[in-house]
Amino acid sequence: MDASIVTKLELYLAHRAALVDYATPIVGCRARAEDVVQEAWLRFNGHGQDAVVIDKPLNYLYRIVRNLAFDLTRRLATERRQPGGEALLEELSDQTPGPEQQASSSDELRIVNAALDELPARTRQAFEMHRLGGHTLQHIAATLGISVGLAHQLVHQALCHCADRLEQANA
Repeated sequence: MDASIVTKLELYLAHRAALVDYATPIVGCRARAEDVVQEAWLRFNGHGQDAVVIDKPLNYLYRIVRNLAFDLTRRLATERRQPGGEALLEELSDQTPGPEQQASSSDELRIVNAALDELPARTRQAFEMHRLGGHTLQHIAATLGISVGLAHQLVHQALCHCADRLEQANA
C-alpha cells in the first residue's frame, strides 16, 4: 500500500470522531454527520490522485467536511420547501425566467432587502460579507473582532431571518 494513502488513512481515522462531532451541529443529525464524514474521506483520499501535495491535510479534511455539511443542509432545506423539486426542474424545457418569475424575483429581492434592514448592523455585515462578498468565516471573525463560531451564528441568524420574511410574504 502507498505510504501517502496510509498517512491519509491514519489521519482520517485519528480524527474521525472529531470530524463527526464537527459536522453534527451543522447538519443537525449525527447519522447525517457520519455520512458527510464518510463522503469527505472519499474526496480527501482523492480516488488515487496521489500527485497532489496538501500542505495542511487536517485543515483540508475539516474544510471538506464543512463544505459537504453545508451542501447537505442546503439540499435538505430545498427539498423541504419544494418536495419533488428536482423532478419539476428536469421537466422544464426553458430555463429563461418569464415575466412572472422576474416580477416574483423582484418582490423577493425587495423582501430580502427589507429583512436585512431589520437586522442589527453586525449581523447584516457578517451576512453580506459571507453571502455577497464571498468572505470566509475566519475573515469575517477577524474583521469584526469576534470568534469564528459567532461569525457563523450571525450569518445563520441573518439567513434564517430572511427565509422567515420570505415565507411570511408567501403565506
